[in-house]
Amino acid sequence: MLKTYRGSCHCGSVRFECEVDLAQGTRRCNCRFCGKSRLWKVFVLGDAFRVVSGQEMLRDYRGPESQWPQGHVHHYFCGYCGFRGFSKGYLEMEPFDGWFHAVNVAALDGVSDEELAAIPIQYENGREDDYDHPPAIVSHM
Repeated sequence: MLKTYRGSCHCGSVRFECEVDLAQGTRRCNCRFCGKSRLWKVFVLGDAFRVVSGQEMLRDYRGPESQWPQGHVHHYFCGYCGFRGFSKGYLEMEPFDGWFHAVNVAALDGVSDEELAAIPIQYENGREDDYDHPPAIVSHM
């Protein structure tokens, strides 16, 4: 069931809202970028994501062209505390069909430990560009 979640960076300078059904699943990836940041993401499609405050505090890391050659991935972080609450990307394929946000589940405010523990996780083997299958070892993710 869709629910409106509020989220923020560590210092609270950047705040956002999104409508998402966490029971539909989240993802963890072992690619170099996600692995280093330990990103736990949930995809929010279309206009179901809004920055509520702190837009001026956001900094955009687009990464090396070799990693994201399409140039349509923006990894946003707070310019004050450095916390990365979400990324924005564009894909012309199902289920995305345009712009989407990858929201860091850790940035969602007010989600209990019990709720977090119940969220399904799909593991992605980004190191091998195989996002539909888990890597052999996931316990570190």
